[in-house]
Amino acid sequence: MKRSSTSETTADGGAGPADGGTGRAPRKEPADRSEPVDRSEPVDRSEPVDRNEPVDRLEAHRTELTGYCYRMLGSAFEAEDAVQETMVRAWRSYDRFEGRASLRSWLYRIATNVCLDLLKGGQRRARPMDLASPSSVDTPVGAGLPEATWIGPVPDQRVLASAADPAETAVARESVRLAFIAALQRLAPRQRAVLILREVLSWSASEVAELLGSSVASVNSALQRARATLAASGDTAADVARQPLDDAQQALLRRYVDAFERFDMDALTAVLHEDSTLSMPPFELWLRGRDDIVKWMLGPGCGCEGSHLVPVAANGRPAFGQYRADGTPWAIQVIETADGRITALQCFLDTERLFPLFGLPLRHGGPPPA
Repeated sequence: MKRSSTSETTADGGAGPADGGTGRAPRKEPADRSEPVDRSEPVDRSEPVDRNEPVDRLEAHRTELTGYCYRMLGSAFEAEDAVQETMVRAWRSYDRFEGRASLRSWLYRIATNVCLDLLKGGQRRARPMDLASPSSVDTPVGAGLPEATWIGPVPDQRVLASAADPAETAVARESVRLAFIAALQRLAPRQRAVLILREVLSWSASEVAELLGSSVASVNSALQRARATLAASGDTAADVARQPLDDAQQALLRRYVDAFERFDMDALTAVLHEDSTLSMPPFELWLRGRDDIVKWMLGPGCGCEGSHLVPVAANGRPAFGQYRADGTPWAIQVIETADGRITALQCFLDTERLFPLFGLPLRHGGPPPA
């Protein structure tokens, strides 16, 4: 579908950021080459603007914008904050939206500038395997690193908008896979935006150039550099159209749940790939190999005996909320599979924030979060 021009008075530059309801005048951002300011004059309207009118139109784009911001930022919580800021800026400047560009393009422009603002600090999120070599079972767990260190999981329903085209849905699922999100964080922020817009969202080079206030040649150059960086990282699989779980994969997951809940290490060994990995943010420690994973479960991880797993969906993959035997939440597990075996157990231990995000109660059998 051909998109209209993105030339439109925007809330990200010309109108400035929202004041968050404080009543202070919005701060006008300086114009620079990375964050272009649209200098179009506001529309002179003789009729008062109905401030409730745009809300439904803006909200219709929330899920896809959250997916975009999550790919840019690597955190579900930062992504939701960025989208909320985008919505506020758009709502405050809706009376300047003339309709020369599509509302969707206008919102993406605002969201891009919000994300670029947040990424100015330079720190990138990662997975444990991006920071250190695999550990042994005897390695001390150590202290957890700050939340801002890690790429976090995200519920599918927060970032994957429904699409009529199954191939488009498959690409979207692959592009929120944890390994691919980690690979994206290796890119400079503007390269990251270019690659997501061009290769995940299928925008044309001219559309991306107009959104960024750049040239087509500059966009193509940034895309080429981004592709080279991803190729060097060994993860270019965002365009692999993986199909929904088939019967064999569903059976594998059932075997995994049965083995884990019964704490049957022979059965667990049978479903793990020989080179499977176990990671546990916020801890830097991670393990490679099913033998070490089983040794860990029988040693430092013995507290998992008697656990109960509740199925959820995260990052385009099967996932589980893990409760320990006493009913307390322990982890969000995101599962990777290949060749009929489980290749990665990615366990995120920030249960206080993650369980409500996934709609899970903070005690097994308890009420869902408000």
